[in-house]
Amino acid sequence: MTMETILAVAGALAFLIYVLLTLTGWVRMRPGTWLLPAALAVLFFLGSLAAVWKESPLGFWTEHTRNLWGTQIWFDLLLAAALAWTLLAAPARKHRMALPVWLLLVLVSGSIGLLAMAARILYLRQHQALDGDSPVSSAEPGGTDEGANAAPKGR
Repeated sequence: MTMETILAVAGALAFLIYVLLTLTGWVRMRPGTWLLPAALAVLFFLGSLAAVWKESPLGFWTEHTRNLWGTQIWFDLLLAAALAWTLLAAPARKHRMALPVWLLLVLVSGSIGLLAMAARILYLRQHQALDGDSPVSSAEPGGTDEGANAAPKGR
């Protein structure tokens, strides 16, 4: 098995474990939650540097234009990034983060920028709660209670 295959399988397993943990309610917003997306952003950045070093800065484009699967993956990534941006923009605006700067980071780095942005929002939320400012609504992504894990309420 190649190193690339091992990394792909490890990533899929990590994703599956994380999803299962969120379904069970084990993953919740706790103090320091921001450290996970921050650490993932750093690790993925380092892995991306290795890919850029070995394959070139525009190596991703070759992969996404090679065949229909590559193009499908490209659109999948764009849709996921657009969805993540949509979910993160409102809380980022609420915390007065410079959205054009964050958008530029997301455009040049993809998930790395989104992970860093999510980490910053969670960090600001945690410190806002510690400072006694008005709490952030749990209905927003990454709220301070079990909002994401709770069952939807009827009207």
